[in-house]
Amino acid sequence: MALNKDFLMGFLSGTVAGAVGYRLYEQNGGQLQRLIQPQGAFNQTMSSYQPSLEELVAQKERLEDMIAEKQVK
Repeated sequence: MALNKDFLMGFLSGTVAGAVGYRLYEQNGGQLQRLIQPQGAFNQTMSSYQPSLEELVAQKERLEDMIAEKQVK
Protein backbone atom coordinates (compact mmCIF):
# COMPACT_ATOMS: atom_id res chain seq x y z
CA MET A 1 0.00 0.00 0.00
CA ALA A 2 2.90 2.37 0.72
CA LEU A 3 4.20 2.06 -2.84
CA ASN A 4 0.83 3.03 -4.27
CA LYS A 5 0.51 5.98 -1.89
CA ASP A 6 4.02 7.21 -2.73
CA PHE A 7 3.37 6.79 -6.42
CA LEU A 8 0.11 8.71 -6.19
CA MET A 9 1.73 11.57 -4.25
CA GLY A 10 4.58 11.77 -6.77
CA PHE A 11 2.18 11.69 -9.69
CA LEU A 12 0.03 14.44 -8.19
CA SER A 13 3.04 16.63 -7.36
CA GLY A 14 4.42 16.20 -10.86
CA THR A 15 1.06 17.06 -12.38
CA VAL A 16 0.74 20.20 -10.26
CA ALA A 17 4.31 21.27 -11.06
CA GLY A 18 3.69 20.70 -14.77
CA ALA A 19 0.44 22.69 -14.69
CA VAL A 20 2.10 25.59 -12.86
CA GLY A 21 5.02 25.56 -15.32
CA TYR A 22 2.67 25.51 -18.30
CA ARG A 23 0.64 28.37 -16.85
CA LEU A 24 3.81 30.46 -16.32
CA TYR A 25 4.95 29.66 -19.86
CA GLU A 26 1.61 30.78 -21.29
CA GLN A 27 1.64 34.02 -19.28
CA ASN A 28 5.23 34.91 -20.24
CA GLY A 29 5.34 33.45 -23.75
CA GLY A 30 6.04 36.79 -25.44
CA GLN A 31 9.01 37.53 -23.19
CA LEU A 32 10.43 34.06 -23.77
CA GLN A 33 10.15 34.41 -27.55
CA ARG A 34 11.99 37.75 -27.45
CA LEU A 35 14.79 36.13 -25.43
CA ILE A 36 15.37 33.31 -27.88
CA GLN A 37 14.96 35.30 -31.12
CA PRO A 38 17.99 37.30 -32.22
CA GLN A 39 17.70 41.08 -32.50
CA GLY A 40 18.63 43.59 -35.17
CA ALA A 41 20.65 42.64 -38.23
CA PHE A 42 21.09 39.09 -37.01
CA ASN A 43 17.34 38.56 -37.34
CA GLN A 44 18.00 37.94 -41.03
CA THR A 45 19.83 34.85 -42.15
CA MET A 46 23.58 35.32 -42.08
CA SER A 47 23.90 34.54 -45.80
CA SER A 48 21.69 37.51 -46.71
CA TYR A 49 23.27 39.92 -44.20
CA GLN A 50 25.31 42.63 -45.93
CA PRO A 51 27.24 44.85 -43.50
CA SER A 52 27.64 48.53 -44.33
CA LEU A 53 30.98 50.01 -45.36
CA GLU A 54 31.28 51.77 -42.00
CA GLU A 55 30.82 48.49 -40.14
CA LEU A 56 33.46 46.80 -42.26
CA VAL A 57 35.97 49.63 -41.78
CA ALA A 58 35.40 49.62 -38.00
CA GLN A 59 35.87 45.85 -37.91
CA LYS A 60 39.04 46.13 -40.01
CA GLU A 61 40.47 48.72 -37.59
CA ARG A 62 39.70 46.54 -34.58
CA LEU A 63 41.41 43.59 -36.25
CA GLU A 64 44.46 45.65 -37.15
CA ASP A 65 44.69 46.86 -33.52
CA MET A 66 44.48 43.28 -32.26
CA ILE A 67 47.17 42.16 -34.70
CA ALA A 68 49.46 45.02 -33.63
CA GLU A 69 48.98 44.10 -29.94
CA LYS A 70 49.87 40.45 -30.65
CA GLN A 71 52.99 41.45 -32.60
CA VAL A 72 54.20 43.62 -29.71
CA LYS A 73 53.98 40.73 -27.22
